[in-house]
Order: sequence, then structure tokens, then C-alpha cells
Amino acid sequence: MSPRFSRCDLRPRPIAPLSRNTAQLLDKKGIAGGFTATILILLALFLSGCATPRIAPIPEGFTPLGHDARIWRQTDGDAYAKEVSALLDRVIAKVEAVHGLPFLRPPRVFVCAGKPCFRQLIATPGYTAVVLPGEILALSPRLEMEENERLPTILAHELSHLHLGQRLGHYTADIPIWFHEGLASLVGDGGGAEYSSDEDACNAWDSGRRIDFAQLDTPARRYRAADFKMSIHQFYRQAWRFMQYLQRRDPEGFADMLYAIQSGTEFVEAVTAAYHTGLEQLSLEFEFDSR
Repeated sequence: MSPRFSRCDLRPRPIAPLSRNTAQLLDKKGIAGGFTATILILLALFLSGCATPRIAPIPEGFTPLGHDARIWRQTDGDAYAKEVSALLDRVIAKVEAVHGLPFLRPPRVFVCAGKPCFRQLIATPGYTAVVLPGEILALSPRLEMEENERLPTILAHELSHLHLGQRLGHYTADIPIWFHEGLASLVGDGGGAEYSSDEDACNAWDSGRRIDFAQLDTPARRYRAADFKMSIHQFYRQAWRFMQYLQRRDPEGFADMLYAIQSGTEFVEAVTAAYHTGLEQLSLEFEFDSR
């Protein structure tokens, strides 16, 4: 373990009460307690802030898997679809256990055994999986082939996004991006955050490239990894570890916070009511806990 990493350890650990010196230090800080499909997707993005989520039509060329109508595939995707189907019940149960609420509707998962299929759904390169407006969860062929070991965790990650979207609208700006991605990575046991190590994320944190967990998003301004001068993988890693910290710090409070957010309570209000303090202090305590 390098000396630099020993100063910042994001790995989970038991939560101990703050010492008097630490509490005094916190007080001194003054912290208060493609084509037509693309057009349809863009239109759905515009409408995603509506109170009632809109369900997109089935993309052209997809048919349901015979024994599992939640899984949709094209003609060459049977084997992949069956693999996803075998995982789906277990992963859904995990998402619902962490979120504390059931899915409002059975999720729809679209599996693509070939690149043209995935490009039909999202033209932007680089995605392994994605949730699109209208409750379309799409899995790329990479999760069947070269990244097959990631399939369970990435499926859980994306189902977390879909679950939250069913209740609040697709990737709502009422919740910071770090929360969306941190919660999804938590549900996925780090799925989505694998390509940054704790050491890498800590080095970024120590050099000032850290998520400002108190910085809130708005519909006109979303705060992404680049805004904090870090890679998307470092962003996911820091967000995941912060969510782990919140869950360990107060499991009951964490569950209350999630329930309130998913019930439509304003984000800061839900966090403050659950933890009896604000995001700035929680962020500072997280930093102390990581030393």
C-alpha cells in the first residue's frame, strides 16, 4: 500500500462515533447541520420532466423472448436473451431490496447480440449498457462477449436507474448525477465503477479533483465528472463510496432517505431529515472516515 493511498482509504469500514476532537474540528469548519429512433429519444428527453413517465414503443425488429416477455431481442439474440432472463429475477429482487420499493412496472430489457442492433438504440459510442427515456434498458453485445463477467453487476446498475426513473422520471435533474450513479453502483456492488480503483479515486480526491456532494443539479446545469476535473470512472468510484458511507453510517436513515426521495420529497430535505445534518457536513465526515 502506497503512503499516498494510506492517507485516503475509501473502502467500507465500521462507523465509529466522532471523537470530541473531530466534532470540535467540524464545528470550527463552520459546516451547517439512430434516425427516427434518435428523434423520438430526444423528444422523450424533453418530456422526461413530466410527472407521468412515458413508455416508449418497442423499437423496430425486437420480439419478446418466448418464456419471458420482459426480455426483448432481435433474431440473433436468443442465447444472450436467455442468459439475461436467468439473471433477471435475482437482480430485480436486489434492486427492490436496496431501493426499498417495488418496480411500478415490469422492466423491459432489450438485448443486442450485434453492434448494429445497439446502434439502432443509441448512436453515441462507448456505452456498454444504457437506460433511455421511455423505460428502455439496452444491453450491448460487449456484455455477452468480452465483458460477460460484468453482466450481473451492470444489469443491476441499469435496473437501479430504471427503477428510479419509473417513479421520478428519466434521470431527473431534481437529483444530482452523483446520486444517480452512486446509488446504481451501490446496487450493482460497484458495477459501473470497476475501471477506477480506490487508490486512483483517492489520488484524484487528494489532488483536489473531488465531487462536491453539496452542489445541486438543475435542469439547466448538470454536474458531471468533467466539472470536477476527473474521469467518469473516478466520478463513479467516489460517488459509490460516498453512498456506501451513507448506508453504513445510518442504515435506517439511508432507507428513510431513499423512500422519501422516491416519494417525491425534495432532495436536500430528504437527506437532512434522514441524517439530521446537511450534505456539506456529511461530505466532510466522509473525508474524515476515509483517512
